[in-house]
Amino acid sequence: MSKVQDNIISRRSIYRFSDRNVENSDLERGFEAARHAPCHKQTHPWKFYIMGEKTRNKIIPIVKLLALKKLDRKSHNDGEEDIKRAISKISDPPQLIAVTTSLSPSDFLREQEDYAASVCALHNFVLSLWEQGIGSQWSTGSITRHQISYDALEISNKNERIIGFLKIGYPEIIPKKVKKPISDVRFYLP
Repeated sequence: MSKVQDNIISRRSIYRFSDRNVENSDLERGFEAARHAPCHKQTHPWKFYIMGEKTRNKIIPIVKLLALKKLDRKSHNDGEEDIKRAISKISDPPQLIAVTTSLSPSDFLREQEDYAASVCALHNFVLSLWEQGIGSQWSTGSITRHQISYDALEISNKNERIIGFLKIGYPEIIPKKVKKPISDVRFYLP
C-alpha cells in the first residue's frame, strides 16, 4: 500500500490528546497542503484561524450556557461536570483552529462549490497533520454557529461561515473504527 493510501485509511478522529505541544512549523506544513486543495474558479474560499488562549476565553461563557441548555431538566445532576467537560473541549486541545468558507449569498452554486473546496482544504490539512503523527477532531457543534464565535474571531457571518473547529494535538489514544463495506458505498452502473 502506498504511503498516501495508508495515511488516508489509517486516519482517525482523536478525542484525547497528550500534553505534547504542536509546533507552528507543523501547522504550517498542513496549511501548505490545505492551500493546494482543488478549487473551482480558483476562489480559495477557506481560512484557518488559530485560536490562542485569549480568543478561546472569549467563547467560554457561551460554551457554559450551551452546556447548561443540554442538561436534562429532570436530572439531579447540577451540571458542573457537564460544564467542565464542555469547557475542556475548547481550552484543553493543544491547538484549536476555526475553519471558515467564504459566503456568496447572491450565488448559491458558488457558495456550494466554495464550501466543498473548503472541506477539501480542511481534509488536506488534517491528512498532512496525520502524516506527521498529529491527530485532530473536526467539531461542528452549536458553538461554531453562535455569534459569539464570530465575534471572538473578529469576522462577519455575512462574509464567512465557520464550518468547524479543529481540535489538534498528538494522540493519547487512537480509536478503532469499523467502516461500512465498500459494497455499501460503491455502485457500478451500466
